[in-house]
Amino acid sequence: MQAGSSNQRRDRWNLVHQLELHIVKCTNVVLITIPFAYCWFHFYSRRLATPYYWKGKYVVTLLFVALYCVLGRTYNAFNISLSSISEEAYSQSLSAFISDCFLYVVIFLLTKKIPPALPMLGVFAVQLFFAIAWSFLATQWYFSRFKPIRSVIIWDTRSGNVMEELIRKKKLNARFDVTGTITSRECLQDIAKTLDGVQAVFLCGVHSHDRNIIMKFCVEKSIRVYLIPRVGDMIMNGAKTIHLLHLPMFLVERYNPMPEYLFAKRLLDIVLSGIALMILSPVMIIVAVIIKATDGGTVFYKQVRLTKNGKTFEVLKFRSMRMDAEKDGVARLSSGENDDRITPVGRVIRACRIDELPQLINILKGEMSIVGPRPERPEIAAQYEKKMPEFALRLQAKAGLTGYAQIYGKYNTTPYDKLLMDLQYIAKPNIVEDLRIMFATVKILFMPESTEGVAAGQTTAMENNYTEKDV
Repeated sequence: MQAGSSNQRRDRWNLVHQLELHIVKCTNVVLITIPFAYCWFHFYSRRLATPYYWKGKYVVTLLFVALYCVLGRTYNAFNISLSSISEEAYSQSLSAFISDCFLYVVIFLLTKKIPPALPMLGVFAVQLFFAIAWSFLATQWYFSRFKPIRSVIIWDTRSGNVMEELIRKKKLNARFDVTGTITSRECLQDIAKTLDGVQAVFLCGVHSHDRNIIMKFCVEKSIRVYLIPRVGDMIMNGAKTIHLLHLPMFLVERYNPMPEYLFAKRLLDIVLSGIALMILSPVMIIVAVIIKATDGGTVFYKQVRLTKNGKTFEVLKFRSMRMDAEKDGVARLSSGENDDRITPVGRVIRACRIDELPQLINILKGEMSIVGPRPERPEIAAQYEKKMPEFALRLQAKAGLTGYAQIYGKYNTTPYDKLLMDLQYIAKPNIVEDLRIMFATVKILFMPESTEGVAAGQTTAMENNYTEKDV
């Protein structure tokens, strides 16, 4: 009875927590929509080539709401408990800006002439103010209303101090009150006593047998579990649920997407890379001229990379380093802004990701896709695979310009973590997810931490890496 009563209290708390959060998030959507709706009803709708009835006007407003909500979820714009105020405001502003631009095009089609842009710029200015104000007030409200949840870190082959340090570094102490770090063996000695009163558990590198016991207990007691997956978990993530021999089964197989998905993906690659090349060609020409004029070296940098099934190709980039950057023949990753091999022009085009633009040609040729695991150099991949043979599993799919590792990781993210994120993408291929990744990539273009390099002198990121044996 006592356990049932405890679960009821936790369920009630979770329900209240979710309801209040939904109300606050809906408030944000209303605030961001009001400036657009006002401008639409009182300015743009009066300039339509064929006037709408009032229902048609509301449809345009609802289109803005739907687009803003989709983009907001893509950019984690409403993640109050886990995002900083600046990240929330940035994500909401980006979502509002793209929504405004899309609706501006819609208004252009409805009015059949280019509408004045100044009112829409005014709309975005007000939205930007609302985004900042809401992010600040919502964060203050949340952490005054909901106290940090009592959490325990349970580890096995990887120290729990690593997770505790990550929580501190990401400033999540206000969300998680870590009361202790213990080994799985210590936890299982008296799991009921160890997890008494705990609201969240972080499992770091706990082996499957012990992990299953702890997870079953946590589910029974309504305790949240945050689990760092292993390679096997990511492979299982792509398993198909089937019924065979009158039994439920998981079907696990190599990356084998449907032909219609591959056709649609290739069509999308051709159309988007072709359009991007036409639009960005003036920028690319200017960059090429500046690079050539600066030091007289080559404009493009060609480098052998790996793609699907280990096939090699030459990736194209604008040269951002000195011509003799690897004169000793040793492949090295960049150490970031402190890398003295990077030219002054290279620092600018790297910061803006312009150096990656020539890869649109690789995509058009079919050597790469827009979305997929980033292509690695054969010599660096070979070093990774010596310590981590599973790294070759990334080569199940065609290499891409962007992916999960680029959205959620950084340049110096460990190879193991990149592998996990690439396997997460490979597990469930679909066009909707590809589109979501493309839109999510826009967010990181202006986030400098995503280009942090490895330590100076490192040839790979393996020095910071841990293998599957560790987790």
